[in-house]
Amino acid sequence: MYSASRHGVNAYTRVGLETGVLAANPHKLILMLFEGAQVALSSALVHMKSGEINARGEAVSKAISIISSGLQSSLDIKAGGQLAQQLHNLYEYMGRRLLLANLHDKPEYIEEVARLLGELSEAWKAIDPSAVPRAANPGSSISEFFPSTAVASPGGLGKA
Repeated sequence: MYSASRHGVNAYTRVGLETGVLAANPHKLILMLFEGAQVALSSALVHMKSGEINARGEAVSKAISIISSGLQSSLDIKAGGQLAQQLHNLYEYMGRRLLLANLHDKPEYIEEVARLLGELSEAWKAIDPSAVPRAANPGSSISEFFPSTAVASPGGLGKA
């Protein structure tokens, strides 16, 4: 009985997430990646503190995947220049820290990555193009640093 209702909740959540992704603009998609990574890190900390090694590993792996396959792969180093390269290096660092956190049972490493992601997320929120009037910000675009977010397809982020 419980698993059947849980299955329904999971399906409802999945549909809500898919709808949110399809309706999101490129800026919102990046915010969703930050949020997903933060949720995975919070889950990893809970599992770490309760000694659930397998669940901790899955949550850490999910966070690493979001960071590397989502955030890091959306960077366009050529168009974004030095800032994009620095973000690329920071995402590499985060992935290594999370691997070490999982390997050596170090919650402080997970907390460090969560803090860094939180700061990046806040900065990303601050540059929301829908919050800035076009006249005050002529010619600039998020796609200057993250051109790959310019095209969103149902299967994920597409390269522009």
